[in-house]
Amino acid sequence: MFKGLGGLGDMAKMMKSAQDMQAKMAEMQDNLDQITVTGESGAGLVKAKATAKGDLTGLDIDPSIFNGDDKEVVEDLILAAIKDAQVKASDRAQHEMGKIAESLGLPAGMKFPF
Repeated sequence: MFKGLGGLGDMAKMMKSAQDMQAKMAEMQDNLDQITVTGESGAGLVKAKATAKGDLTGLDIDPSIFNGDDKEVVEDLILAAIKDAQVKASDRAQHEMGKIAESLGLPAGMKFPF
């Protein structure tokens, strides 16, 4: 198509690759809403569910931990479960983005800004 125009053919190819990558990244961002991770604390007494984007979607608390004297312990367990879910969500998002990077021939372990 761009034969005889020097580096313009390479530039067009590079632009097409960039557009493909942008489309795949947008699709993956949408898919991250569909992936669910679960964070736990207190040996599973508190579980927090989140999307791979990090949005908290659910919280399951075993009723056995409710005791008026242990309010601070319960609060700590809830926060720990939420933090665990957020870490797992971030890790899963990076893993999913890594799949796209690999399919596009980008270096392994490349970090994305989201």
